[in-house]
Amino acid sequence: MFQIEKMTPAMRTQVLRMVEKFYHSNAVSHAVAPEVLEQTFADAVSDDPLLTGYVFTEDGSLVGFAYVTAYYACETGGKCLMFEEIYLEEQARGKGYGSAFIRQVIRERKDVKRFRLEVTAENKDAIALYQSLGFTFLDYQQMVLDV
Repeated sequence: MFQIEKMTPAMRTQVLRMVEKFYHSNAVSHAVAPEVLEQTFADAVSDDPLLTGYVFTEDGSLVGFAYVTAYYACETGGKCLMFEEIYLEEQARGKGYGSAFIRQVIRERKDVKRFRLEVTAENKDAIALYQSLGFTFLDYQQMVLDV
């Protein structure tokens, strides 16, 4: 049986093992320092409402995780949610778990005007999934300044 629940501090070792796999997959186009991954986990299990961590279980075993962030977007005139990371272990892929998670978040967050995510061009399976859920590409490049 598949379940979605909030991430807890006790899940640190298991989640960070999956985070490492995620960051060494075709879902990510750049390296991220281990201390940043540690801090992200810590923030995801804190009381900070900007970042929420979720885990996915199948028959009681942890098989995936997701991070979701909240923010305001002027172009939509309201709240936005970013699916920052969604990861499923190989044996849990193709079972509809990713789409179940996204649909659940969309259904629960009636206050959100736009849902966003990032995807690399090489991650064809994820692109197909997101498009089947109604996501479309934006026609501009994103720029960053890390400080």
